[in-house]
Amino acid sequence: MNPSADPTARAVEAAPAAESAWAAERLAAAQARIAPLAARHTEAVTPRLQRVLDAFAAERLGVHHFASVSGYGHGDLGREVLDRVVARVLQAEAAAVRLQFVSGTHAIAAALFGVLRPGDRLLALTGRPYDTLEEVIGIRGQGQGSLLEFGIRYDELALNAAGQVDVQRLEDALAPPTRMVLIQRSCGYSWRPSLKVAEIGALVERVKAIQPGCLVFVDNCYGELVEDLEPPAVGVDLIAGSLIKNLGGTLATTGGYVAGRAELVERACCRLTAPGIGSDGGTSFDLNRLLFQGLFLAPQMVAEALICAELVAAVFADLGFPVHPQAGAARSDLIQAVKLGSKQALIAVCRAFQAASPVGSYLDPVPAPMPGYASELVMAGGTFIDGSTSEFSADGPLREPYVLYAQGGTHRAHGQIALQRALVALAQAGLDQGSFRQTIENNFR
Repeated sequence: MNPSADPTARAVEAAPAAESAWAAERLAAAQARIAPLAARHTEAVTPRLQRVLDAFAAERLGVHHFASVSGYGHGDLGREVLDRVVARVLQAEAAAVRLQFVSGTHAIAAALFGVLRPGDRLLALTGRPYDTLEEVIGIRGQGQGSLLEFGIRYDELALNAAGQVDVQRLEDALAPPTRMVLIQRSCGYSWRPSLKVAEIGALVERVKAIQPGCLVFVDNCYGELVEDLEPPAVGVDLIAGSLIKNLGGTLATTGGYVAGRAELVERACCRLTAPGIGSDGGTSFDLNRLLFQGLFLAPQMVAEALICAELVAAVFADLGFPVHPQAGAARSDLIQAVKLGSKQALIAVCRAFQAASPVGSYLDPVPAPMPGYASELVMAGGTFIDGSTSEFSADGPLREPYVLYAQGGTHRAHGQIALQRALVALAQAGLDQGSFRQTIENNFR
């Protein structure tokens, strides 16, 4: 059929107002559907904020802790109090919060290199780790001093058909002597459920029953303050993550953390600094106030990000796109995955989100390589802290099946604004699964 002779086609081409109205209607329907979920996430702020306040009170946080020292960073009272506060919040024996960690990957690498020794075996229980850890381990790349190059053996237990840890094969996987198992709590760039803390606790029990001396390490990125319990509370020996994600509350300018058993935290710090210095070194650059204040805001920021994730799931599921997890499903991290199915749709949504960003809204996201990643990425990340993804943002690797990974959102209103732009963009490009066209056809009948 000639599109110019089709009244529906003419209406679609000449109806930007109709597209906006359609997008607003879809968004309103999704908001109504997730309203009880938003209320539930809001209610959860209180106990998690109480945990933070109790930690502040127990460590007698005062304004004198906002200052730091220069040079080596020895005797930084604010940093020492922050370590103890974060240990309490993460339900761990000890923690080290350091601005010298450039990312969550750096903190994880320090933990792995700090604890493992030549001849040790590392077993990943959640399949292939996140892209940026591949070169740390030695799965990809060479000549950079990976774990494999230092004589640490690596194996991984593939996920089962449901995308879950294959507990039926766990005993066989742990048959060889194993120093450490690695659990990635978040889905990362994979289409699988993120692990709940209770599930991690069950894995700890299984691992320790098979090999009592095996350490359990958890990549905790994007999981902090999402649930009432943190991994150390269920027996995990060591965790690590980024400071500019959940715990930073949008205010931490850089950094990462390790937490868990005190001797393991110290070993990670010895890798970050040097043996003999360990956790005693590293200035806070007079940024302690922002770190404490960000932690105070973190429970609220996490709740709003979870509400934005529910909204993303509802909006795209209503259009017929596969989403993971579904709106209303139990969550253990901030990540919402949407299987868009095409490069064009992935780029269109990222462009719309970027246009609604507080920083760099004028930029056009284009696929590009990024250090540590195997595929080109397209990213919508107009955040105040570069790379934080705390303000509503999204990204995805340019590989099939072209999955969008959305995260962050300091307020649900920001998510609503960005999603309405994305819906309009998809409708204008004809990438909305036919929903807008169907609406126009119904109106023309």
